[in-house]
Amino acid sequence: MKPRLRIVLCYPVEARHIARIQAAAPAATIVDAGQERVAAELPSADIFCGHPKVPVPWDAIVAGGRLQWIQSSAAGLDHCLVPSVVASPITVTSASGVLADQVAEHTLALVTACTRRIPLFLAQQARREFVRRPTRDLTGATVVIVGLGGNGRRLVEVLAPFRVRILATDWFPVRRPAAVEFLGGPETLPDLLPQADIVILAAPLTERTRGMIDAAAIARMKPGAILVNVARGPLIVEDALVDALESGHLDSAGVDVTPEEPPAPTSRLWTAPRLVITPHVGGQAANRIDAMTEFFCDNLTRYLSGRPLENLVDKRLGFPEPPAHTTD
Repeated sequence: MKPRLRIVLCYPVEARHIARIQAAAPAATIVDAGQERVAAELPSADIFCGHPKVPVPWDAIVAGGRLQWIQSSAAGLDHCLVPSVVASPITVTSASGVLADQVAEHTLALVTACTRRIPLFLAQQARREFVRRPTRDLTGATVVIVGLGGNGRRLVEVLAPFRVRILATDWFPVRRPAAVEFLGGPETLPDLLPQADIVILAAPLTERTRGMIDAAAIARMKPGAILVNVARGPLIVEDALVDALESGHLDSAGVDVTPEEPPAPTSRLWTAPRLVITPHVGGQAANRIDAMTEFFCDNLTRYLSGRPLENLVDKRLGFPEPPAHTTD
């Protein structure tokens, strides 16, 4: 007798979310494992939805042969794309774009915090100083966006009304939005960096992108450029960023993610000049769990009916391919 379909969850669901998933898969057993029990529950899962923040025995799970599909509750996949999963027949889908509105809002907050000198003025306020200081303009700036997935494309829509010049790179340089002047592959980034007033990182973390913004890349950026990272911390080499801020080569930077989270008390990031750090809150939203559950239920319905899944990941690359290789 075929065992009952078992779906294990590891994201902060409530009873109503579990009921919604149960309605999408009435014959399944739904297990809310949480972070406390996810490692123990995963070996007997057919389907997994979540984002483990604790060690998971992926090699043993793959060897067990039961797990068929991983739906990440995050856009990033570094928590599950270990070599054994990549080499296995397990299907992986991401949550890319599910919280694109919030990521775009937060990116805009970091960018304008840098251009309008908000940290400087907050420090003045604490000292009861009312002194005008020079600011910079976002309007009319040249912005380079690295990674034009769901988050990057929403960011284009948010930035366009500021009449910025947008240049972008992506692993699949297709379906160029009308507001993007140039969209090229990753090999074009060295030529784009010297043109940028602002560089925004929205790319996934893979072995190809880890440390992509190193001392050499920052040196290619024009003096006085601004760097913002709302993707994954290890895209930037920490010491290279701090060195560039301390030397004045970079005007300022805003990061919602850091190579180590939280940064160690001795990290140079804490004392770097003109650096805004937020604690990985770009994807926070009042409806985050509702949105993730609806996305999972839609994909679950697709999975059970044999239809193509949304955000299907190319495990060798570490992120989803675009739905169609066509240009706008």
